[in-house]
Amino acid sequence: MKQIFLYLALIGLLSACSVRFTLKGSMVPENIKTFTVQYFENRAPLINPTMSQSFTEALKDRITRESRLVLETKDGDIEFKGTITGYSIRPMAIQADALSAETRLTVTVKVEYRNFKNPKDNWESQFSAYEDYPSERNITDIEGELTNLIIEQLTEDIFNKAFSDW
Repeated sequence: MKQIFLYLALIGLLSACSVRFTLKGSMVPENIKTFTVQYFENRAPLINPTMSQSFTEALKDRITRESRLVLETKDGDIEFKGTITGYSIRPMAIQADALSAETRLTVTVKVEYRNFKNPKDNWESQFSAYEDYPSERNITDIEGELTNLIIEQLTEDIFNKAFSDW
């Protein structure tokens, strides 16, 4: 009986808060109901033709999946927009024979976050993520897998900056 009372008290306390919590640890103010993600253009010197679409859709999916916000095509309470500014492949771990044992694929994204309900929360930031792979592998064989991992990390970092108190 005592446990039930404590449980009900905890539920009542949490429902009275002005901030809504999700199981993922994100905090979204109650007055924010919708979001918009603009198409992220790829302006990197090296272009992956599917990167813009893949990244934009992944960011929409992450926010939809991990928050209570509803996606709007325009005029959301908050908006994410930006550009893919970097997509690079660089040798890493040079060996004694001057050959690279590993290669690194890095993607950099510039993000503008606009909160139309509370403009003091607006920010602009650059995010970067990478994956290393054995140099003997052909990038065209594993590029899709690597970019998916990188996009997953980038969208997590962006989501955390926008919705977590860290």
